[in-house]
Amino acid sequence: MSVLVFLDQSEGIIKKSSLEAANYGAKVAEQLGVAAEGIVLGNVTDDLAALGKYGLKKVHTVKNDTLDHLDAQVFTNVLVQAIAASGATIVVFSNNMNGKAIAPRLSAKLKAGLVSGAIALPDTSNGFVVKKSVFSGKAFANIAVNTPVKIIALNPNSYNIVTADGTAEVAAFAATVDAPKITVTATNKIVGEVPLSEAELVISGGRGLKGPENWGLVTDLAKLLGAATACSRAVADVHWRPHHEHVGQTGLAIAPNLYFAIGISGAIQHLAGVNRSKVIVVINKDPEAPFFKAADYGIVGDAFEVMPKIIEAVRKLKGA
Repeated sequence: MSVLVFLDQSEGIIKKSSLEAANYGAKVAEQLGVAAEGIVLGNVTDDLAALGKYGLKKVHTVKNDTLDHLDAQVFTNVLVQAIAASGATIVVFSNNMNGKAIAPRLSAKLKAGLVSGAIALPDTSNGFVVKKSVFSGKAFANIAVNTPVKIIALNPNSYNIVTADGTAEVAAFAATVDAPKITVTATNKIVGEVPLSEAELVISGGRGLKGPENWGLVTDLAKLLGAATACSRAVADVHWRPHHEHVGQTGLAIAPNLYFAIGISGAIQHLAGVNRSKVIVVINKDPEAPFFKAADYGIVGDAFEVMPKIIEAVRKLKGA
């Protein structure tokens, strides 16, 4: 019996969200009095032994070029083998794009209960109950899982990482890797930007900025803070900004520590993608903008007057 954590990687580097999942899985294992182990698929350059500081006792590796690109069916079949070999009864994923592709397939294969979007450690005082967010983050549900194998997909940035001294044993796992049905013919990389999915700080703009020529109000603050940039759907639709920056119900759902919204009204579709942010700051000249109801801090004012003052204040604070 053990807890197995799927460690998602990109270009050989373990993703931050998977470090959260590793620490979460280790705490679940501690609750149950078992060991926490991880598994990495594909070629990795990171120091996997260092994952011991997140609580993992052992990291299984399956080095195979086929696994450098996600094919959810192939990944699922490898994980089924690893779970059988390790005797894992709990499997932990990050609820990111790859986790969302693999975890449901694994659930179906193993007839295992799945809780996606978990935000807290399970309550094991009376069974196994996991708290998750529902209705686009507007409410919470407590889900009881009774199957022999249980799968948890942890929402990124919902669990604080606590590290300690430790070194994980790294061991190769001999798995049968199926031929993928998906062929990657080209990869278009976005370079020089903080990935939105991993960003702790996000500066976002909407139609209130009136045009792409005014986007310096967003990018200047983002550069000063080391933040990612984002936008509303309306902005992406008129090609002021690229579509990969679109956050919201029909774009990317994010959960940064700070979401700074400039000139965005806060329609329900947009809120659905950002309401898991820990702190929301809104600047809008319309005092009735719905975003103010969700904001932790709000400034009613013209962004073209307010933002230059904020940028200058941050420059002075950082000595830039």
